Amino acid sequence: MAENNSSSHEVTPYVPANKTMKELTFKSVFLGVLLAMILGSANAYLGLKAGMTVAATFPAAVIAMAVLRIFKGTILEENVARTTASVGEALAAGAIFTIPAFVISGVWDEFNYWESTLLMLVGGVLGVLIVTILRKTLVNDKALPFPESQACTEIVKAGQGGKTGAKYVFATLGLGALIEIFKNSNGITLIKDSVKGFIHFATSKINLLNSDAEVIKSVDQKGGMIVQSPAASPAFLGVGYIIGFRLAAITFSGGVFGWVFLMPIVLFLMYNNLVDVTANGETWVNVAKSAYDSTVKPIAVGGMLVGAFYTLFSMRKSLFQGIGKGFKDIKASKSQDGGNGASRIEKDLPFGMVLIAVGILILLMIVLYTYFTQAFGSAVLAAIVMAFAAFVFAAVAGYLVGIIGSSSNPISGLTLSTLLIAAVLMVLVGMKGDPGVIAALAVASVVCVVAGVAGDMMQDLKVGQLLGGTPWKMQVGELIGVVFAALILIFPIMLLHQANGIGSEELPAPQASLMAMVSQGIVGGEMAWPLVVAGMFFAVALIMIKSPSPMLVAVGMYLPFPTTFAIFIGGLTKYIVDRASEKKVEKDSDRDIVHNTGLLLASGLIAGEALVGILLAAFVGADINLKELFGIAQDFEGFWFLGVAIFIIIGYVLIRYPYRELILSKKKS
Repeated sequence: MAENNSSSHEVTPYVPANKTMKELTFKSVFLGVLLAMILGSANAYLGLKAGMTVAATFPAAVIAMAVLRIFKGTILEENVARTTASVGEALAAGAIFTIPAFVISGVWDEFNYWESTLLMLVGGVLGVLIVTILRKTLVNDKALPFPESQACTEIVKAGQGGKTGAKYVFATLGLGALIEIFKNSNGITLIKDSVKGFIHFATSKINLLNSDAEVIKSVDQKGGMIVQSPAASPAFLGVGYIIGFRLAAITFSGGVFGWVFLMPIVLFLMYNNLVDVTANGETWVNVAKSAYDSTVKPIAVGGMLVGAFYTLFSMRKSLFQGIGKGFKDIKASKSQDGGNGASRIEKDLPFGMVLIAVGILILLMIVLYTYFTQAFGSAVLAAIVMAFAAFVFAAVAGYLVGIIGSSSNPISGLTLSTLLIAAVLMVLVGMKGDPGVIAALAVASVVCVVAGVAGDMMQDLKVGQLLGGTPWKMQVGELIGVVFAALILIFPIMLLHQANGIGSEELPAPQASLMAMVSQGIVGGEMAWPLVVAGMFFAVALIMIKSPSPMLVAVGMYLPFPTTFAIFIGGLTKYIVDRASEKKVEKDSDRDIVHNTGLLLASGLIAGEALVGILLAAFVGADINLKELFGIAQDFEGFWFLGVAIFIIIGYVLIRYPYRELILSKKKS
């Protein structure tokens, strides 16, 4: 049993085990479900735009505290609301990495509601059930520090003293929303998002020499490069702030390598052929972007492939430990049978019920895979691969979250591994073409959602243990949150696709594009392999020189340059905040004040832009043209100087208020 394991340890919860208070109530679940849908939609938007998602645990905790305080909610009701809410973000993180791949790969013309929803629903519920089996050993393992869980617990405890920090979330949410209304091309466009231009280079003479170093031919070659400013995006600046200067700089380095180094080379070599294209009315900016999509992006895909597997390889010790713990936990859970007779804070859902539910879900997936492939044997094979990978990677995700936190959970790497296995197996059993691509993506979709939900839920369960929450009540809350989030999450994805087109510059969806290209390349036989292989060798070179995070470099190459540039400025802002407050920081609690305040401000910026972006996409679907209503020309892109003002305003907010909170805390102490 986990309690007797030498690696387990006693935790003194904030609410004692022998004390009972309101926990799983209508208001806590209703608020959690509402936040799950809102935060899930916001994270879907962010993932499709920037290829990154952020953990919702912190903003969910702060909002839950602020709202439930009005209704005299208890700390354990806040705990249930938070854990129910954050599952929406986790579900979105899994869904947007895979579900859009069905459309990008061309196997679906449009998003299919029921198929997409069932994939998310099965993955989400399966993730909750598997984590229920794994909970006791992982949350009681003293070798797992659960850094983000500890931080969230401290925020909640501080909130009991009356200071939640909710004002920062709501204030920047409003700011981000207001900016997006006047920046979005589907809104009242007054703010120019990014300035783009093209610089032509002077003619260069290329001499071709023979073996005697004599000129045999001279070629006059011209070239150029596209010049782009950072995107005036509250969400991208918020993401950069949250991930910090180092990771933001790594991502931006990929953008610089792709757009500033590789792209001029491509244009130099292709210039004479592209002149004919521009003669037909296309601008050089559009031609350069098209050339980038067809040449540099496949190189980035190759880099992401190797980068994803290198990420897993670098974590191999933790991965194997996580897998081993997962199998051991099944035996432990069987003997404990849900914790009957244990204290309140050790009771899980009954083990027998969990196993039955898992079996039903696997049968459901066999039916769904049969529908996708029209081949029962292939469907059974796909379901077996899904079930095995789901359990293994749920254990891995839960273990890794205990070490590095859910924000660093390598979901895309785990999913890519599953996709490759499923795709190869489909080819081996003769399942090729669209049915094979669909089967491989369907397996990867479920596993991706499982890994996302498992990591986030394990983090929440640790917070619950520290606060004194009842595990089975939190698990019920997670199940309810998963169901409701799965039922509505496809709608914002469909709206965004209808308004901007997933896979376009507006919504590049790098991970989903990677999944689509890999499945097409292996099962469908369609891939620009020479460029992909070049990208793979590029990533190997990065690994050999011990470059940090080759995966992030490749993602930076794939994303639009204004996106990575804006993320870098957000990270640079965080660096300025840290340096400015350095002299005032005397202890860890001072550093936490600065960090947590900035985190809440950045989270609000992300949520504000994302929610308005989805709302404006809905307006497009309803044929509501805000430009026309406000008398703005349809081709007007906004004023560039207002875009500059956005950086000044957001920079001021992100720098001033964390520093201000630190100074105020110093005066009070």
